[in-house]
Amino acid sequence: MTPPEDSVRADTWIWCVRLVKTRSQATEACRAGHVRLNGERIKPAHLVRAGDEIRFRLAGRERIVIITKVLRKRVGAPVAAECFVDHSPPVPRDPTPAVAVRDRGAGRPTKRDRRVLERLRDQPRPPGPL
Repeated sequence: MTPPEDSVRADTWIWCVRLVKTRSQATEACRAGHVRLNGERIKPAHLVRAGDEIRFRLAGRERIVIITKVLRKRVGAPVAAECFVDHSPPVPRDPTPAVAVRDRGAGRPTKRDRRVLERLRDQPRPPGPL
């Protein structure tokens, strides 16, 4: 039995509009229960239509999209952006980086102080002798 022309598998549509990088990621998200269609958890083969709302979690972020156009093949990013309306909450900004404060006149930092500062900055140690 072939699906109607106005519907497509959920995992295929999520992959076609570039919400995930691979179709297997979309399939795994559906199987794990991270994808909801109009509030209901769905399987990868569930059919979606224009007007449906898809909510899914990926990498700790929730995406909420409403389908405006059904696709069967993967398309470029500009075309894919026209196929859904994104109602996702904004991406949280990273907190401001920690700033190390040294007392004036405290002299040069010791090796231990320098290592602490590097850890704060998430910088690897420079190559060379210790």
